[in-house]
Amino acid sequence: MTDRARRKILKLSPVPILFMAVLSIAMYSCHSDKGSSATKEKAKKADLPPSNGELFQTITKEAGIDFVRTIGDAHLSNLVESDGGGAAFLDYDQDGYLDLYVSNGNYNPILSRNEKEADVKDSENHMYRNLGNGAFEDVTKKTKTGDRGYGMGVTVADFNNDGYPDIYVSNFGPNVLYENKGDGTFKDVTKKAGVAGNECSVGAVWLDYDKDGHLDLYVGNYIDFDPKYNYYYAPDGFPGPMAYDGQADVLYHNNGDGTFTDVTKEMNVYNTDGRAMGVGAADYDIDGWVDIFVSNDHMVNYLYHNNQGKGFEDRGISSGVAFNQVGEATISMSVAFADYNNDGLMDLFVSDNAYCSLHKNEGNGVFSEMSYKAGIAVACGQFVGWASSFQDFDNDGDLDLFKVNGELKHLYGQEDQYFENEGNGTFKDVSTDVSSYFKEEHVGRGACFGDYDNDGDIDVFIVNLEEPSILLRNNEDGKNNWISFLLIGDQGDNRDGIGARITLHAGGKKQYAQKMSSGGYLSTNDPRIHFGLGQETVVDTLEIVWPTGKKQVLKNLKANQILTIKESEAGNP
Repeated sequence: MTDRARRKILKLSPVPILFMAVLSIAMYSCHSDKGSSATKEKAKKADLPPSNGELFQTITKEAGIDFVRTIGDAHLSNLVESDGGGAAFLDYDQDGYLDLYVSNGNYNPILSRNEKEADVKDSENHMYRNLGNGAFEDVTKKTKTGDRGYGMGVTVADFNNDGYPDIYVSNFGPNVLYENKGDGTFKDVTKKAGVAGNECSVGAVWLDYDKDGHLDLYVGNYIDFDPKYNYYYAPDGFPGPMAYDGQADVLYHNNGDGTFTDVTKEMNVYNTDGRAMGVGAADYDIDGWVDIFVSNDHMVNYLYHNNQGKGFEDRGISSGVAFNQVGEATISMSVAFADYNNDGLMDLFVSDNAYCSLHKNEGNGVFSEMSYKAGIAVACGQFVGWASSFQDFDNDGDLDLFKVNGELKHLYGQEDQYFENEGNGTFKDVSTDVSSYFKEEHVGRGACFGDYDNDGDIDVFIVNLEEPSILLRNNEDGKNNWISFLLIGDQGDNRDGIGARITLHAGGKKQYAQKMSSGGYLSTNDPRIHFGLGQETVVDTLEIVWPTGKKQVLKNLKANQILTIKESEAGNP
């Protein structure tokens, strides 16, 4: 851990006693390693390259990550293989540093036409433990998380409210729920929980749709793949999604006892025509109930409005988010909810194979498609977009956009993109201006975003198909100030505080955020809420509305620190 990071983390701020947040300093101190002395020695010798002066710098090998997402086949031969996989930043051992979990492909007798099982080696999901010095170690075997199914999405949340994050892996075939035992290991509890399914599951999201304090699970399913169907336009390489029947998504209600109940039909989200890719959840109309968005492949997207936990109503078409700017149903991929224009409303970005969609929330249940007006559409038009995320990468107080690209039906690389928020509702593609990384071509798919080295800026991990994954370190390096919050909901369960709404006031400017589980495409971001503050050194007021309805207000928070805030310390002004 660097001296600079330690100073930032331990730099506590005065707040009124009535609204005092619990600042878990010990959580962000050096972790007492449960591993061997060799592990500790490895942590001491980590040697990362100095900043190259660019905003993003590739440090994958130096950080100890050696991961290649396999398709489990000699050749890319179908849509499922093309969908790729995701990753998650999570602090599984609660030592204050973000660990990394990545899903992998595998040999599958239904999918793999040109490969034998014996030829696919080391094709399991991987867990990398953050050593606290900017480097990782592979702890897949130690943690017992090396699922060998055909992995797709990774969704993380504390489903049993025991204080440790659990992992749900979406697979082609039975899915897997790993319960975190709190001792550095996980246990497969899928059978007991009843959340395996046996579909082609892709994106998934945790949410407490009925506000009973227990996190429920929405799983997006894709296509009923038929390996015998081979009618397609030859240059495409294989049939498209509309050549197969869709599969209904599944909503699982958390019973609070380690088991779940399928309430898909009961909650009115059963649709056999769906072809889900990305799934996200946010309270888009600020009525206190979390809604669900599903990006579908080659067909209309769904926006399920939550009717106070009693059921859902699809308002995708009436709200304006079912199609892109010209009324087309595109190959929609990622789901990125965020307030990019700081007006207090959750906007929505959907990446696709065309001009993408930036849906501006108008506050009356309707969205306006702004991708062209915002300066995004033309730049996106030449790429196939997959993962995407709104983050304040330069800590200037507004959300920028990172977009991962890659050819759809061939293992051809494309450049990723970085759009800087201009602060006036528009974005500028400054990719090659900020980093030489954006001159490289990769077959990108999923990505997770978070401050893995606790230095106050957002880093990126990208999963590529049949080539090494990439860890990009953010070198913003203190030019602007920042603050991050880890929310602990300990009053109505839901310890992750998923669904909480946050308003930050600093220097006459307001910023807004919501606590969500999944992010972008098949992935899960840093569980902490991060704000860039520009040149402001103090947060004047922080307001949190918890899922229970409790309101918490904190004042005069110093910048450049990570704060843990417990709901139990909330006052009611």
